[in-house]
Amino acid sequence: MEPTQRPLDLDAVQAFVLVADLQSFTRAAEALYTTQSAISLKLKRLEDRLGRRLLERTPRQVRLSSDGIGFLDAARGLLAAHERALGRMENATARLSLGVSDHVAGDGFPAVLAQVNAFDPGVIVEVRIGASRDLLAMYDRGELDAVIVRRDGERSDGELIQEERMGWFAAPQWQPRADEPLRLATFSHTCGVRELAVRRLEDAGIPWQEVFIGGGVHAVAAAVTAGLAVTALLYRVKPAGAIDVGKSMKLPSLPLAQVMLHTNVRDSRAQAVLRTVVAAMKNDGR
Repeated sequence: MEPTQRPLDLDAVQAFVLVADLQSFTRAAEALYTTQSAISLKLKRLEDRLGRRLLERTPRQVRLSSDGIGFLDAARGLLAAHERALGRMENATARLSLGVSDHVAGDGFPAVLAQVNAFDPGVIVEVRIGASRDLLAMYDRGELDAVIVRRDGERSDGELIQEERMGWFAAPQWQPRADEPLRLATFSHTCGVRELAVRRLEDAGIPWQEVFIGGGVHAVAAAVTAGLAVTALLYRVKPAGAIDVGKSMKLPSLPLAQVMLHTNVRDSRAQAVLRTVVAAMKNDGR
């Protein structure tokens, strides 16, 4: 068989698609549970096989070349055809029930799901977004296969996957009222972020009052955007246009939020999808 007739390496094609989606060799390596050097070698061999440069590598980012852009749809189609072929021989479908904290999901989560679907469209992913404590309780009861949540309390299990900055956010037009306690938009009294924010204010001797209580990040973000109050949030889920007023108002510093993965996933395909979720979320929060 002539060299030009050799079939493409599907592992290399999958690596190319992940690098293109995540714009990172590091994140693609995490998703595929391998090393960055192994990913680089696969892509170099794929480029040599095609006789085209697919990626433009710079110190800060990875971009598709014009040939890479042209090859991407064909690469996705090849992987999809491969999955369909396997499906004809393997009737069993893989499932993954995943809980993600609303403090962690962020506006980029739809893009995360798109990358997961591109990785393995044959895996059925059930996603529940909610409060970290509620999701952990469901995980402990066996109702979820895995959860990605903010570390809360003294719980020591789970895998640290990311540390995220937190800040005190308000709308640009918001102004504190003279001689009044700090106006806060908070979450329910069972929320760890609320507990943290209130404790920091009280330790600093800063008077505060709740003027809005929301059932989740989107509700609190709406209150902030409307100019009602200040809130403590992770940077990745801050409302669009909101600014961190912590320094200007001399509010107490907030610690890094630790994002944890708890998993009982055993199925190999579901494990691969979960790794892709984690890598894509890291990429979204970079």
